[in-house]
Amino acid sequence: MAPYKTAAEDKVPFGQKAAYGAGQLTINLYPAALGVFMFYLIYGFKMDPALAGLVAALPKIFDALIDPIMGFLSDNTRSKWGRRKPYILLGTMLSGISFMILWQLYPENSQAYNFIYFLILSIVFFISFTIYSTPFIGLGYEMTPDYNERTRLMAVGQVFGQFAWMIAPWFWSLIGNPDLFFKESTEGVRVLSLWVGGVSIIIGALPALFCKELVLPESQSESKLSMKNMTSNLKEFWQAIVQTLTCKPFVKLCGATFLIFNGFQTIAQFSYFIILYYIFNGSMTEAGYWPPMYSTINAAATAFLIIPIITRISTRVGKKNAFIISTLLSIVGYVLKWWGFNPANPWLMFIPLPLISFGIGGLFTLMMSMTADVCDLDELNNGTRREGMFGAVYWLMVKIGNGLAMLVSGIVLKMVGFNQNAGTQTAESLINLRLADIIIPIIFALIAIWMMMKYSISEKRALEIRQALIARRGKVKH
Repeated sequence: MAPYKTAAEDKVPFGQKAAYGAGQLTINLYPAALGVFMFYLIYGFKMDPALAGLVAALPKIFDALIDPIMGFLSDNTRSKWGRRKPYILLGTMLSGISFMILWQLYPENSQAYNFIYFLILSIVFFISFTIYSTPFIGLGYEMTPDYNERTRLMAVGQVFGQFAWMIAPWFWSLIGNPDLFFKESTEGVRVLSLWVGGVSIIIGALPALFCKELVLPESQSESKLSMKNMTSNLKEFWQAIVQTLTCKPFVKLCGATFLIFNGFQTIAQFSYFIILYYIFNGSMTEAGYWPPMYSTINAAATAFLIIPIITRISTRVGKKNAFIISTLLSIVGYVLKWWGFNPANPWLMFIPLPLISFGIGGLFTLMMSMTADVCDLDELNNGTRREGMFGAVYWLMVKIGNGLAMLVSGIVLKMVGFNQNAGTQTAESLINLRLADIIIPIIFALIAIWMMMKYSISEKRALEIRQALIARRGKVKH
């Protein structure tokens, strides 16, 4: 199918795409850093894996419940600075400051103290992150009305976001090598958290400063947020949630994202443990730069190879088909990990990476673009623009999945016989860990493909929806 040509007025200038990319870098830098720091919650601070999984899961599940509220507030805020930008500026400051404080832990403290401290500060951080991320995601959905330009915008955002996953793995070398900067890994975590929080405050503000919001017709500004209207606001809030969750195409997107991302996050730490304990027999010195190289090459392949390929495939065969193709390729990559992780030749671990990268690289590039299409369908059916609510519910699924994945990850580590206090792991536990590392994401990916088979918004349908909207309320301005 030949794609429709994008009109000049629907193209997002590169400067705005770059500013949007800075926001994506911000919302990826925090989880990328957390992925490294959480390892040291077990390895450096000696927290029990089950407790570490619990303290990682509970705040995210609590935070996910706040997302729809933030989405509703963002959709219905009316100010001279816009619907999204005030929250983006406030959120980037609160997130950075709370992240810095979160990691000021000390191994001399009791496990109970560190658990409670980390739990409370995690809740504060994730609420702050929601104040930032939900309006930011809604902003991305509304920056262009064009079917394919949305994919290109999300592709640029995901490329910028992957830089976080190229940078953060090198925290391993900074934290774990006493001959470089830090004598103790726990000191490295405390210091690096200050840098992550500080940098994120600055780059996180760029979308609010340079991206343009959608200017809605005055007739769509019906929900007046105030204490006086609290009863009606609550009624509208629940109505918005119901309308969002009964949109069948959107439910499919949420379900597929939950499965793919949940499968990926459940085994996210396993590669580090396999490299350290299977390939290098528990020696941090011998493991050296291999873990950060593994993650950096994975992110680089995603940014510079996979995302451009997926974007091109999407414009030719449609977003749904591009998702199915990319997910199938990732399954092949997961299977190849069994042979790729080889103590006799560590370089083999990089062979499956480009194929594995199709999974997450395709997921968020395509799903975020498809969610923007769903926002048009929702406006056609219900008469209002609700990018914030759709973004909030979508990321609610991601966060719940992430929280459950952290919890399940800790449980799986326990089940396979992993011992965080041992210098080496048993052969049986390593075999079970390697099998879990492959089987879990494959099962989730296959279910996600089945779920997306009947997704209904094609390029032709998206154009029909847009034309119907223009006929109803005219073109909107940015």
